[in-house]
This record gives sequence, structure tokens and C-alpha cells, in this order.
Amino acid sequence: MAKTILCSSPRSGVLLITLNRPEKRNALSLEILERLAAALEDAQADDEVRSVVLAGNERAFCAGTDITEMVEGGLGAIESPRRNRAWKTIETFPKPMVAAIAGFAFGGGHELAMLCDIVIAGEKARFGQPEINIGVLPGDGGTQRIPRQIGKSMAMKMILTGEPIDAETAWRAGLVAEVVPHDRTLERALDLAATIAQKPPITARLAKQAVLAAYDTTLGMGLRVERQAIALAFETEDRKEGMNAFLEKRPPRFKGR
Repeated sequence: MAKTILCSSPRSGVLLITLNRPEKRNALSLEILERLAAALEDAQADDEVRSVVLAGNERAFCAGTDITEMVEGGLGAIESPRRNRAWKTIETFPKPMVAAIAGFAFGGGHELAMLCDIVIAGEKARFGQPEINIGVLPGDGGTQRIPRQIGKSMAMKMILTGEPIDAETAWRAGLVAEVVPHDRTLERALDLAATIAQKPPITARLAKQAVLAAYDTTLGMGLRVERQAIALAFETEDRKEGMNAFLEKRPPRFKGR
């Protein structure tokens, strides 16, 4: 059986995870979700991995949840404890994660992309939540994350019509960070992840945690999370190294301590 998840290290400190189910347009079966979660668990435990790029292929990042499994398993196919555990592992991955989307990201594939911290889109990319066309609705966070990112009206349009949006529209709406030429999508995502991998890793994780708090709590509580994160960053050796390197006018040598 072909591997549904491919892992490689094309840049120092960067793990590239590629969804590899092209015959199903990288549809999210239970197997591929569990293998993705396992790869992220390994990446979390590996100090050499400082950032992750998640990619599909040039045609499809991910077509969404595997419809065959839903037809055969009903609601249990998307509400199983194993599937929920895999999604939770992806959602709570603490290191910076960049999505490289050259083709389309539909349904669960779009919801997967939204779990990444930065989304790089190729100019041919498309984003959509077409679940209503098969009688259901987004069930992996789409109804909650999309309006938080782009507002109620556009979220309703995407979810109630099932119509996709193009890369430029997604960029204007704030769903993606950059739109790049189609053939440079993965390269740009890897370069960005490599830049992040050169930063102090503990501080990068703390910064990610603080930004995500803005979606889950009040402004006052979020500011407290930020202050706590700064206090923790100040205790690291990398903070001392970064400040000393700045004063000494030399590149810092961050060690993740």
C-alpha cells in the first residue's frame, strides 16, 4: 500500500508533510488523519524540527472528508473517538505550521488548512465548504473558524451556497497570508518555514500560543496570556543570546533553551 503521508526535511529545521492520496484527491480518510497526527506527534517530540510545512499536490491540497467512509459509516464515521483524537492532535500542535496550497482546499481540507498558522496560496488555489451540496454542513470547525477569520456575511455565503472562492478573494478576506505564482507555492512555504525555524523555538511556540488565545478568550484574558508568555520567554537562554547578539552586532545562535 502506498504511503498516504510522506515526510521529508528539505530545509534545516523544517519538516515537510505531504498528503499523498492523489487517486482520492487527498481526501481525509481515518487512516490519513491518524498518520498525519502521528507525524505531528513525532515532530513535536523532535527538537530538530522547529517548523512544519503541510502540503498536498499541485492539483489538490485536500478534497475534504472521505465521502465513501461517511456513506458506509454514517455519523459514526466522522464522530468516532479515533477521528476526534487525530483532529485534536493536529489542532493542538504547538510548533509553527505553514500550509502550502497550490490547488483546491475543500471541506475538511479547508478546515485542515485553517489549523495551520500561516497559509500560502498559489494563484490557482481555491477554497470552499461544499458540504451543503451533499446534505450536511462543515463539521470540523468550519462554522466557527471561518466567521472568526472573515466575518459572518462571507462565511454564510461560503457555507450556505457551497461555492468556492479563489486565492485572491481568500487573501483579501484574510484566509491566506500570501498569494504566489502556482509553481512557487511549496517553495515559498518552505522558505517561510525555514525563516521561522531560525528563530528561538521556545519563543516561537509561546508567540503562537498567545496569538491563538485571541480566538478563544476575552481581550483582558488574552493580554494576560501574552504577559505570561513574555515572562517565560525572558527566562530562556535564547532571550539572553538574542539580546546580546543584537548589542554585539552579530547573528544570534539560538539553541532552543
